[in-house]
Amino acid sequence: MDSWQLADMPDQTGRTVLVTGTSVGGLGHHTALELARRGARVVLAGRTEERLDETTAAICEEVPAASLERLVVDLSDLASVRRAGAAAADLGGIDVLVNNAGVMGTPYSRTADGLELQMATNHFGPFLLTGLLLPRLVASGAGRVVTVSSTMHRIARSAPLGDPRATGGRYHRWHVYGQSKLANLLFTFELDRRAREAEVPVRALAAHPGFAGTHLAANGQYGRSRGGVASILDAAIRGVSQSAASGALPTLMAATADLPGATYCGPGGPAEFSGAPRVVTAHARAHDEDAQRRLWELSEDVTGIRYP
Repeated sequence: MDSWQLADMPDQTGRTVLVTGTSVGGLGHHTALELARRGARVVLAGRTEERLDETTAAICEEVPAASLERLVVDLSDLASVRRAGAAAADLGGIDVLVNNAGVMGTPYSRTADGLELQMATNHFGPFLLTGLLLPRLVASGAGRVVTVSSTMHRIARSAPLGDPRATGGRYHRWHVYGQSKLANLLFTFELDRRAREAEVPVRALAAHPGFAGTHLAANGQYGRSRGGVASILDAAIRGVSQSAASGALPTLMAATADLPGATYCGPGGPAEFSGAPRVVTAHARAHDEDAQRRLWELSEDVTGIRYP
């Protein structure tokens, strides 16, 4: 497949898609919007009821007949993820799980579980959620897990295979962010391999948005997207990037196109910053099978779940 466009998305009527990180204006919001526009039953997963209300209203304004449900989950908190996994038992089969939620370049912080915030939110939380939802994905008969990575996975000098609860040493926020996005790809490729070997009817794919104009950078740096320097940074990024709606297209391609497992989708333009989505290639570190296995085993130990 040389390239893909929104018009290529097939009708989604009868399919259930759960999307994490659906705040208004972000990649998850636009992913959920287009899926709802094409008839999917979309489960909006976010940290608070207030945020979910905002996204529900924004989608229904464009798609009045949208079939929307909600799931409250804070991916940085493993207890919250477990509660969400239990609540999701009422959803029935899930055709696609989109692991979209994430944080970027945040100051040093530890979660209630003793984990560094970026790794907790971007990898360990989604790892646990995927495992808890696996029975729902299997129940659909042809489940699909799409995890949103980033071109920033290329800046990681190594896979995050050390003790995730160890403290000390200088904190390099962008290196850790790159490691968390590398973890997304290591997880995707290992999940797809394990599912095939176990003959589980689930495929794992990944996508990245290129350079998209979302609030992620400002939120990561300042904890907000409006006010003072946060507004300046947010406006600057939007001025030089493609829209969040365009950034969501690779995710929509990975979620709906007829693609094999372990496929990675991203923009087709120069440096994969923008352009029509196509199949792209991850850095060689993402294809290190030993790192894939070791990260999986580490993630099992951290989250306490074993699958598939």
